[in-house]
Order: sequence, then structure tokens, then C-alpha cells
Amino acid sequence: MEKNTIKQLGVGDRIDKFLAKEFFLYSRADIIKKINSGNVLVNNKQIKPSYILQEGNVIMLEDFSREQQDQSLFANKDIVLDIIFENEDIVVINKQAGLQVHPSFSEKRNTLVNALIFRYPNIAGVHDGSIGAENRPGIVHRLDRDTSGVMVVALNLESFGALKDAFKHKTIEKKYLAIVKGILKEKKGIIDKSIAKSTSHRKQIIARGNTKTIIREAETHFQVLQEFEKYSLVELTPKTGRTHQIRIHLSSIGHSIIGDKIYGVARKDKSLETLAQRQLLHAKKLKFELFEKQYDFDAPVPDDFEMFLAKIGKKVTIM
Repeated sequence: MEKNTIKQLGVGDRIDKFLAKEFFLYSRADIIKKINSGNVLVNNKQIKPSYILQEGNVIMLEDFSREQQDQSLFANKDIVLDIIFENEDIVVINKQAGLQVHPSFSEKRNTLVNALIFRYPNIAGVHDGSIGAENRPGIVHRLDRDTSGVMVVALNLESFGALKDAFKHKTIEKKYLAIVKGILKEKKGIIDKSIAKSTSHRKQIIARGNTKTIIREAETHFQVLQEFEKYSLVELTPKTGRTHQIRIHLSSIGHSIIGDKIYGVARKDKSLETLAQRQLLHAKKLKFELFEKQYDFDAPVPDDFEMFLAKIGKKVTIM
């Protein structure tokens, strides 16, 4: 086992955060799993991810590596991209559900970035040089693996910087569609609830006064487009871009997205909801300005979304 002695650097840090900085090839979730599995010992004792490091602590590590996962990103020719638009600055795609956006420690080859590297080899250098950025070339925003819909990717450093700045200053408009449980009392409104990570880091939570992790403001506008007997079709406009924001906001008002295995209520019966293999959340529209030109893109609703609506017994035209 590798041994590390904590001196001034690291004192006062949670051990999971400290190791995530030291071994940046691993996600925070990977680090926590390793700690809980006994791959990390402090002073020869198993500890919790929340353990606070003290000077003189001896950390013993098993099954950790500082080596790069790959010397270069794998170019995957087998992933089909649904391209909506492309020019010398950007490519806009309709991402399919089930496709992870960029490589991680557990998935190195079957991601959107791997497909992009094959089609646009020069994108490899389009990033800001931060830790791990080489695994996210061209990526200026993300969708969850199981969320489908429109994404814009930068193809050069100029468009990368401009788009990152636009997202930072909230000048990009995004609209999503979701099929949710139940009938909303308010047909139009704003969910303004701050979000924080849970202590397990598996999911996000609505922040409270005693929340221990970092609290971030989050705001989502919603409008009910159509109601069914037990479900609603809702359009959502996030004004901030927090992880899982739409999913947790809808769950917080009692209307979780159909098929959401993290923020929804698990169903073991034979209801229609079991037909959904993923959360029925789709990024429908993306509107922004780039280099003094206006862009407005729309991603067609995927088959599983349409199929669920058909199973409800309603024919819906989604504009």
C-alpha cells in the first residue's frame, strides 16, 4: 500500500476532498467508494469520507493510480451523432439518452467526446487547461447521461471562450420538456430553491439551514403544457445550471420526472411508469448569440418520450 504522511498541506481537509485533489483521475464518488470499501486507511484504521485530516496522520492507500487513464482520447467511430447544425465554430447535436458526455475513470471510450474526437480531431486542444480539461474538449455545458436533447459544442478556442462566458453570464436560453407525476396545482411559476450536495454525494438536496455542504442558488421557471389523468407535460426554463437542478426542483414540489431513479419514488408495480427506462427529460431548445450572430436550435422529441405519451392514450403535438 502507498503511504502518505499529512504535514501542513491537507490539515483540516475532509479526506475525500483531499484525495480527489491528489488523484484527479478519480471522481469524488469513486474516492468515496474506495474509502467505504477499505482501500483507504488512516493510522491503520478505516475511516469515513468525512474524516478531517490532522497533522501527522498516515494515510495508506490501495488500488490508486496517478497515471493518465490514456495518453490520448480514444476516437470512437461507432457512436452515431445526430447533428443538427455545424460550422467552423460550433457543432450542435441532439444527444441520445444513455450517452455520457465525457470520459470518466469508469468509462473511457463510449462517450460523446470520444465520438467528437473521431469526427473533429482538432477539438482535442479546445479546453481551458484546468485539471482534467483534456477529457472535456469543446464541452461548454453538459446533460445527464440519461437526459436527451440539444447541446452545443465548441470547435475552436475562440468559440469555446465565448460560449463559456455566455453560460457564465446566463445569456443562453435553454428550454426542457419533462413528463412528471401528478397534476400541478400552479400551472405556471418559479421554483426558487437553493441546492446542495447530500453528505453521501450521490445526489443533490434542497438546502436547509443545517446543510453542511456548499449551498448554491437555483431557479427554474415552469409551465404546464398539457395534463393527463395522472401525469403532466411541463416545459422548464432553468435560470441557473446546477447539477440535476430540474430533476430535484420538480421532485421538491411533489412532481418528480417519470423514470427518475434518483429523485423519483421507486415503482415495483405494473404501472405505466415502469415503461420508462430513464428520466423522461429532454432538452428541447437552445438559443444564444455567438460572434454577433443569433442561433436558435430545436431538438426533436425522442421515441421513448413519444411512446410514453401514446401509452397514456393521448396524441400530443409538441412544438
